Amino acid sequence: MELKAIFNPSNWSGVPFHFWSAMIFWLGCMVGSFLNVCIHRMPLGLSVVSPPSHCPHCKYSIPWYLNVPLLTWLMLRARCKNCGAPISIRYFLVELLTGVMFFEAWIWIGRESPAVALVYCLLLAGLIAATFIDFEHFIIPDEITIGGMVVGFVLSVLVPRLHCLPDAVSLADSIWQSLLGMGVGAGVIYAILRAGKLMFGRQKVALPAETKIVFGETAVILPDKEVPYDELFYRKSDVIVLKARTLELIDRCCWNVEVRLSPERLQIGDEEFNPEDVKHLEAVSAEIVLPREAMGFGDVKFMGAIGAFLGWKATVFSLMVSSMIGAAVGLILIVLQKRQLSSRLPYGPYIALAAVIWIFWGPAIWAAFFTVR
Repeated sequence: MELKAIFNPSNWSGVPFHFWSAMIFWLGCMVGSFLNVCIHRMPLGLSVVSPPSHCPHCKYSIPWYLNVPLLTWLMLRARCKNCGAPISIRYFLVELLTGVMFFEAWIWIGRESPAVALVYCLLLAGLIAATFIDFEHFIIPDEITIGGMVVGFVLSVLVPRLHCLPDAVSLADSIWQSLLGMGVGAGVIYAILRAGKLMFGRQKVALPAETKIVFGETAVILPDKEVPYDELFYRKSDVIVLKARTLELIDRCCWNVEVRLSPERLQIGDEEFNPEDVKHLEAVSAEIVLPREAMGFGDVKFMGAIGAFLGWKATVFSLMVSSMIGAAVGLILIVLQKRQLSSRLPYGPYIALAAVIWIFWGPAIWAAFFTVR
């Protein structure tokens, strides 16, 4: 009862609506400042709490009066006060984008339901952090995905209107809608991932004749790039295959032999080895087959988190719209003769953008297309 009283719209109407709008915008900018910390530190496995904000170049601890969202970046002209090193425009853009998204969420539904507006703000913050991390590192941290599932489930129980349910709905219905959203979101994406693995799970890379391929401790080293094993071995059944014209190990050489390397087994012709026992492996070949994914498992958990917050309809909508966004981006890059770039773009940002579209317009679009008349 106390929670309902706190978020009762009539209690908020005692203060002019746009006073709250301004406060929500500034709150978003402050949250955006914290998101910048998360975007930088989470992929590196660093704490987002300690140490306090500091310059990554000179380690200067930033005092509070030089850590004011938006204003500090502008006043310092995008440079560290202590050492003069440049500060990426990403910091300013994330703060501004988060502030604008919070403001839009409040304007959209704040009069009707302050609780839903604030939950949307929290979800939008997670979508922004996931997008920037995925663009830079091609991962979405578990703190955002698994943490998002837990938080989304709890808030769905406390705020049933997230799933378009009346406030008086039973606890069981709220729990069911959130769990169904998680299950449909993660389940559908996982099914697509598995199907994509079956259809497109191998990449044949043609190489110039006499190309040297080195299997290092952490990556396959090709003439033009290194491919980390973490990006190749998603599951135990993934395998790298090549026909080596010559193959060098520490204690032997082989000719015209097939090599198959998986996370747990190295097969050279008819012989099998434990990969950890092989200290040196170098091959000469004109072709190598690498395992690959249609999308990452992080996208599965990401969609599960979105489903926990928004329900199963939102996940179906996000899947359809994200695929259309991805197709449009791919077409534009082809027209701009940047086809190779499209294959290096992560899918998470498309899902995040589709979820944003659902928050503001999705239910109306869904009703327009799928409501039986």
